[in-house]
Amino acid sequence: MKIPDLPCKIEAYCSINPSEDPIKVKQSVSNILVNTNIKINGHLLKATSDNLDVLSKIYEDIHARKTQKTYKRHLTNNLVKDSTWFFLNKQAAFVNTVALCDESDESPLGPIKIILTSNNIEKIIDWIISEND
Repeated sequence: MKIPDLPCKIEAYCSINPSEDPIKVKQSVSNILVNTNIKINGHLLKATSDNLDVLSKIYEDIHARKTQKTYKRHLTNNLVKDSTWFFLNKQAAFVNTVALCDESDESPLGPIKIILTSNNIEKIIDWIISEND
């Protein structure tokens, strides 16, 4: 996997329900997005990074499972100006599995929303869904 040298702001958000352990929710996000800065404020977790390397687990999963077309659909449908986003299942993330959600309610305790922002967002999308490693 060759990571492009492109500036990109990566943000992840998810709610922490009263029935959830904040440490486990933090672990869920850490399992999927490595080396992010994670902050918990009340019932909201926010993870941030400016390094595309944090997407390596998602990238590897997309290519191992050949789900480029599915991610392309999500990333292009949610594209607004220089930003795009997608949902991942929070419970799956806890067990170290990347599971894309079409809708937020597919993750019973709420999804992890990943937002990518870059002046080169089209190139970032192309890299994530590239057919060649």
